[in-house]
Amino acid sequence: MTEQLAPDTAQPAPVRRRRPRVGHIQFLNCLPLFWGLARTGSLLDMDLRTDTPDGLNDALAAGELDMGPISLLEFLRHADDLVALPDIAVGSDGDVMSCLIVSQVPLEELDGQPVALGSTSRTSVRLAQLLLAERVGVKPRYFGCPPDLRTMMSEARAAVIIGDAALRAALYEAPRMGLRVHDLGRMWKDWTGLPFVFAVFAARRDFLAREPELVRQVHADLLASRDLSLAEVAKVCEQASQWEEFDAATLQRYYTTALDFSLGTAQLAGITEFARRVGGGPEGFPPDVAVQLLEPSAP
Repeated sequence: MTEQLAPDTAQPAPVRRRRPRVGHIQFLNCLPLFWGLARTGSLLDMDLRTDTPDGLNDALAAGELDMGPISLLEFLRHADDLVALPDIAVGSDGDVMSCLIVSQVPLEELDGQPVALGSTSRTSVRLAQLLLAERVGVKPRYFGCPPDLRTMMSEARAAVIIGDAALRAALYEAPRMGLRVHDLGRMWKDWTGLPFVFAVFAARRDFLAREPELVRQVHADLLASRDLSLAEVAKVCEQASQWEEFDAATLQRYYTTALDFSLGTAQLAGITEFARRVGGGPEGFPPDVAVQLLEPSAP
């Protein structure tokens, strides 16, 4: 008698998709863009990778990230490989509070003087150099330095400093040390009349080609997170102030009156103007570099 074998009813294992690798900047200025991800549940759909701005710039350019924030200067240098996500960025339309030139003397006295450059934002450094050269009319001697204000001031007449260190410098350290504080966002606005975008959110074009709807979903999740965070900004700031050195009122002013998290027509005009003024030569992109935005999905 021939033995009958039962049919194989085992189901094939489901194909696992890789979660998108999304960058996250370790600065308070990006907190509202990510705070809501856990609330909406979309945090579980991302492989969130935290690093400094320089680290995230390099990772996205090298393909080690699929999406994330990138310094405007580095985005322009890699515009052929990246697509900007519309309506989300980190910028300002005037005072930004956390991208500064801190100086011991008037800016007009910095010609030939040493100026320390914090190593954590290539765009802010280039913007400061542009403003000092073309708006103020001085050519300092620049050198890199860790973003610690006291160390910078011991070696230089002025310093470019950004992020949480800049907030701390403007609110606490500079007043104690008798230093002058110049806001890069305000200087740019007064000079050009335009907003300034310090970082955009971008996706790699090769990842977009493979996973177009996934890119659009992450974009939608980031927008929803930002909108929820700003709608509940008092709660965000109260919670963050328990662990940070800034009180809730300061953080709320920072998020609601200084930072601009949008990327629309005015912000794109600011990007175009910055590229026109600094592009060409060693910068790695032409003055008329094309910025491609993610297009909505077809109906």
